[in-house]
Amino acid sequence: MNIDHLRSETPGCHERIHLNNAGAALMPEPVIRTIQNYFALESRIGGYEAEDASREEVRRAYEAVAALLGTKPANIAFTENATASFTQALSSIPFERGDAILTTRNDYASNQIQFLSLQSRVGVNVLRAPDRPDGGVDVTAIDDLIRRHRPKVVCVSHVPTTSGLVQDVAAIGAVCRCENVLFLVDACQSVGQMPIDVNGMQCDFLSATSRKYLRGPRGAGFLYVSDGALERGLEPLFIDMKGADWIDDNRYRPKRDAKRFETWEFAWALVLATGEAARYARALGLDQIRDRVRALARRLRESLAAIDGVRVLDRGRELCGIVSISVDGRDPRELMTALRALNINTNAQTRTSAVIDNDAKGVTASLRISPHYYNTEDEIDRAVDAIRELVRAPHVRVPASALE
Repeated sequence: MNIDHLRSETPGCHERIHLNNAGAALMPEPVIRTIQNYFALESRIGGYEAEDASREEVRRAYEAVAALLGTKPANIAFTENATASFTQALSSIPFERGDAILTTRNDYASNQIQFLSLQSRVGVNVLRAPDRPDGGVDVTAIDDLIRRHRPKVVCVSHVPTTSGLVQDVAAIGAVCRCENVLFLVDACQSVGQMPIDVNGMQCDFLSATSRKYLRGPRGAGFLYVSDGALERGLEPLFIDMKGADWIDDNRYRPKRDAKRFETWEFAWALVLATGEAARYARALGLDQIRDRVRALARRLRESLAAIDGVRVLDRGRELCGIVSISVDGRDPRELMTALRALNINTNAQTRTSAVIDNDAKGVTASLRISPHYYNTEDEIDRAVDAIRELVRAPHVRVPASALE
């Protein structure tokens, strides 16, 4: 992996140290050009006409994302973001009062809110499997809870947004397949950071975004839908004319493939850019990306753990590129703002980002630092030095307006 070349294709590397890739990674030039070229085409010939003229490029985008996940284009639906993907999948499950949703204690906040909304409106029961002592969900406990409660679906965040934990989704998928239970994986933080094989996961749905480790644009996401889920006739609750044809007064016919989960309106420039981002990642190699990201994160964790007053919060048998810390007596939002003034991008996470996990760790907030393969060891060391100096410096309160 030629880091100098990759950085030369990443304009943002010249301006700052970007360690907020779990928020939105820096796009490489081929992805940027794809967006610019499509908008230029739209401006010249019109929006509908640009879509028609780009049908081959759109087809290739489906192929690229499918190849990234180890599946077929017919199993891919493009969406506006990962949450839209997750919602479309969740809405396709015909919940009834008394049904159960089984999840973990490290699921994404938006997902947990949706579960609780279903609990309030429909009367489903939300079950959370316990963690192992060393971190990460206890797969044996999931097996036991499935046998006892027969949930309608098992939902797991492959990588939670607030820590470097990597859940063993392949083991969970094997349990779900054995018990014939639907399995929905939120891969928002893992796609583009590590190899993803939906067949190995044995999942029915997998939701993802373009903007994070995949290095695509904001405002774009995608959903994998398995052949099994399609054969069951699952379709989103609010299916529209992209996903179905209105064929009679009181009848519609859903699309045969995953496009039944799509909606009519798309920012096609972002769809094409997502396809380009997928090709870019595959050309580099997801195994190499994973190894590089984890090596940088390991260097970061070890260096930060050596600073008095800094506590590394990541727990689990397998850790990835997200590094979360708390600092004694310091508000992470103030640290984030101070680091940004030094041209170092990080992100602050509040308690509400992961209520159960944060309460278990005894923290009300954390600083999230997430390197990518284009970061250098020198950038990691400079970020650690900056955090060390901020921890040692007298506390300076940042204006509330700067934290909004």
